[in-house]
Amino acid sequence: MAELTHFDAKGDAHMVDVSDKPSTARVAVAEAWVKMAAETFALITEGRAKKGDVIGVARLAGIMGAKKTPELIPLCHPLPVTKVAVELEPDADLPGLRITATVKTTGQTGVEMEALTAASTAALTVYDMAKAVDRAMEIGGLRVVLKDGGKSGRYEAP
Repeated sequence: MAELTHFDAKGDAHMVDVSDKPSTARVAVAEAWVKMAAETFALITEGRAKKGDVIGVARLAGIMGAKKTPELIPLCHPLPVTKVAVELEPDADLPGLRITATVKTTGQTGVEMEALTAASTAALTVYDMAKAVDRAMEIGGLRVVLKDGGKSGRYEAP
């Protein structure tokens, strides 16, 4: 098993030194879901939410979240994010929204944290915008489904 990189020999938390790593193209994709009552699902997908376009606002919030990741995660490197795409797909079987966040950069470290932050921020925004009608919504399934680039290469979730 690999060692935890955010701890030094004494066990103290530290920011990983990536200065000797080459800059390479990197991408990460994360996903999450928001499960809700059928009535809430209809309200959102039909555009009848009192706070406005839930899906559009959540998409923008996810993009903003990715760009703010190093401000939220203490040991996360600030990176030149070159692309953030957040998709929210209605899924009547949940019922709810499936969220996919894709983040790209050319840099010395990966963008998994940015993708996870984008997906979770989008999910939290859906909850915030619809909580007045459905406090029982569930957020789940947050995970990295793809990571590519850098020394460790490609990872795809099973």
